[in-house]
Amino acid sequence: MAMKNLIVFSALALGAATFVLAQGPGHNHGFGERGMGPMMAGPWNRTPVTGAPYSAVETREFSQTLPGGNVIQKQEQTKVTRDSEGRVRSESGNTVAIFDPVAGNFTRLDSQKLTASQTALPHQRMARTRPAQGNWQPHRGPAGASFQTEDLGTQTINGLVATGTRVTETIPAGAIGNQQPLVVTRTTWISTELKVPVQIVSSDPRFGTSTMNLTAVTREEPDAALFKVPPGYSVSTGQRWHGGPQALTLQQQ
Repeated sequence: MAMKNLIVFSALALGAATFVLAQGPGHNHGFGERGMGPMMAGPWNRTPVTGAPYSAVETREFSQTLPGGNVIQKQEQTKVTRDSEGRVRSESGNTVAIFDPVAGNFTRLDSQKLTASQTALPHQRMARTRPAQGNWQPHRGPAGASFQTEDLGTQTINGLVATGTRVTETIPAGAIGNQQPLVVTRTTWISTELKVPVQIVSSDPRFGTSTMNLTAVTREEPDAALFKVPPGYSVSTGQRWHGGPQALTLQQQ
């Protein structure tokens, strides 16, 4: 059961990335970050990025080596689209998620069941200002944990000019029952044009290594129909808001 929980936790850390990528580095996250860190949240806590449409493929990889040499590996891909108004659509398998700050709602589409679950976005959270992702730190760490932020300058990552930041968290020996210090690192490269992370690498000795790469980026304005509920879908509204699209998805599965 412990191993199953670990795998599920890691998958959640990877799966929550989509909306963070699509919106940009303006704010931090609301799930209690761990593992992938900045991927643990979404744009409902953020000021939408407007005037910079794009489409891309987000590839998330997770790898963990267990005692004895056994390796757990997972890879997922999501198509991400953002329009000039800051609306975001993500597609993964049969599930489509649409974040619409213009209409003020979040919608989850199920293409197999032809259903749409729609939730109103909380205006207070959308207006709240948070630290930039480059200055991200995890949720309150164990007593005595220290953080160090390193400016990595500007490089071309996945074909886009990006600025890099590395955050290192050091958990001292004994803070969580560990005999030796634990070092957790998270490196983020953010596109200067799109205001989105193009690469995030997180390494935690407790949970393994998680990597996100944003590739196949195009800059055309997407079709407005991508951000609407398709004809023929039944729409349910009024679901209780639980902190973001990832939380909503989990509760409906």
